[in-house]
Amino acid sequence: MSSGLNKSIAQLKGVGLSRAELLKTELGIFTYGDLLRHFPFRYEDRSQFHRISEIREDMEAVQLKGKVLNVQKIGEGRKQRLVAEFTDFTGKVELVWFQGIKWVEKKLFTQTDYVVYGKPARFGSKFNISHPEIELISPSSVQSKGFMPIYPLTEKLRKKYIDSKLIGQLCQNALLELGERGMPENLPAFLCEKFKMIPRHQALYLIHHPKSFSHVKHARRRLKFEELFYNQLNLIQQKLVKREHSDGQVFDRTDLLTTFYEEHLPFELTNAQKKVIKEIFFDLKSGKQMNRLLQGDVGSGKTIVSFICMLLAISSGAQCCLMAPTEILAIQHFNGLRKYAEKLGLGIELLTGSTKKKSRGPIHENLRNGSCKIIVGTHALLEDEVQFENLGFCVIDEQHRFGVAQRARLWKKNPRKYPHMLVMTATPIPRTLAMTLYGDLDVSVIDELPKGRKPIKTVHRYDSRRLEVFQFIRDELSKGRQAYIVYPLIEESEALDYKNLMDGFESISRAFPERAISIVHGKMKPQDKDFEMQRFVNGETEIMVATTVIEVGVDVPNASLMLIENAERFGLAQLHQLRGRVGRGAAQSYCILMTGVKLSRESKKRIETMVETNDGFRISEVDLELRGPGDMSGTQQSGLVDLKIANLATDGEILKYARESAIEVLDESPDLKKYPEIAHYLSSESSNALHWGQIA
Repeated sequence: MSSGLNKSIAQLKGVGLSRAELLKTELGIFTYGDLLRHFPFRYEDRSQFHRISEIREDMEAVQLKGKVLNVQKIGEGRKQRLVAEFTDFTGKVELVWFQGIKWVEKKLFTQTDYVVYGKPARFGSKFNISHPEIELISPSSVQSKGFMPIYPLTEKLRKKYIDSKLIGQLCQNALLELGERGMPENLPAFLCEKFKMIPRHQALYLIHHPKSFSHVKHARRRLKFEELFYNQLNLIQQKLVKREHSDGQVFDRTDLLTTFYEEHLPFELTNAQKKVIKEIFFDLKSGKQMNRLLQGDVGSGKTIVSFICMLLAISSGAQCCLMAPTEILAIQHFNGLRKYAEKLGLGIELLTGSTKKKSRGPIHENLRNGSCKIIVGTHALLEDEVQFENLGFCVIDEQHRFGVAQRARLWKKNPRKYPHMLVMTATPIPRTLAMTLYGDLDVSVIDELPKGRKPIKTVHRYDSRRLEVFQFIRDELSKGRQAYIVYPLIEESEALDYKNLMDGFESISRAFPERAISIVHGKMKPQDKDFEMQRFVNGETEIMVATTVIEVGVDVPNASLMLIENAERFGLAQLHQLRGRVGRGAAQSYCILMTGVKLSRESKKRIETMVETNDGFRISEVDLELRGPGDMSGTQQSGLVDLKIANLATDGEILKYARESAIEVLDESPDLKKYPEIAHYLSSESSNALHWGQIA
């Protein structure tokens, strides 16, 4: 069962060495398989001709047969354009070129019949088509061309006359040369039958040469499933290998947890919190190292869950650590956990970059002798001097702020057995993206807020209503509340950001002369930033004017109002994170999104979504639809999700079936001996063509 998909692209008819080099550098096409996995992103329907009288503004494209009546140049210099009057027996339309005028003019002949294809646009009472495709009428041009695939290309390729038509022809050459035997099946027959999928060789042919949209639909469904199946197979295999080779300490005692739950827990846990604790407890007593991601919206109670799970480790004689990305967040966690730890008589310490040298010695000693059961800190926990008697449970908050190397240094604090790892994030990740990015981790979700927490009311206001908004802020402050006013960061211009923030600060100072105001921004020294934040936390200032540095890490229950200036410049995930800074107390909280009048379609969608829902997971799904998986959670992740045809925003159902199928296959045959087609594909093709192993 051989495959020709690994043959060098230079060997393909119509390519040659110079084109092969261009295809490699511009599109990453090295082999026949790479070429056939360079899928069309859309199709043009060339199966029918239109009449000029049928043209409407909402049409994506039209194909016309008719005659060029006259050609003229209009304007001068850079503003010059070439205009040809084109007619059929039902009307007239203008064909317009702004570039390549000399070349086009040589090819156009008046009183000559052509086939024209392009997107129509209305100008006044007339329609025109800019830069249309145009060819002389011939027996081949008037025949139906069916569905023409349009491929992703680069400007450099176009300049070298490598267009969609040529890519389609090269795909045809490859398909004819390979035949069915050169594209062996890589999915078990039972899966193809179960999900009614066409064979692989047929899918690859139809994706490049469909006769109808039905062909495209069947081909895409099969190829999406195949791609996601191998994505999930790879991740699940990694998880199984980790479990097999990663022994963990067994934490099966519940003494401290029971005492805390019955005597000291000040509120009722939500059902979601209880479910997550059970999942983690199951891992901790399994004898295998836990690697679990805990997702939960801002304020959903992740920290108390992590503390309860720490008690399971401490009951069995281990120590715990909680690492946070910023000093103020570490201090916040420490103050929150200390009141619980002290009730149980547990030693707890705080270690950050600001911890004085004379305090560090005793902290280090208490960790080494085991009297310190919980240490909360920042990157300072990674220093070589920080040694534990028996580190058994690590919690990492806002995990995307830490690199893999940093997390690995924490694991090595216990050379005998790696500690159990719980990584937490308040940035909700869509289920499909979590499956694909974190498929090798176990994922737990807290998807309900504590009882009694009032939903934040979010409204959208235009700049023209600024005085009304300021009056609302005054009314809230007069009740003894506090407010955030946030300005955007536009990375292209730090100087402009700073000016906008300072102008805003002066404007707020004039509008609220009787109020104490803090200002926080990225250019401040860390100690000055922490000082200003602490003043706001302590209630010494009533308004905090800031950039997005307050997105994560400030917990001020008395702050009930968030005004986000230029809200159209923020991404959805960032808007949701900022809104989560309020709504921490018992009072009704508000988020006001202030924008200009002119909003793009995407900006409107983001603002509408924020107003409609407080559900972080719903917001993350919309964010994925708008942005794609390349830039979720504010961090570039393209390359992590290296999918050629599947779309995580729309293919969640296919991903679900693909994951279930991968689990079924590995349960049945962990070594894949019962599935030779999968084993062959993994050994011969996927290493060259599919780079999903990078995901984890």
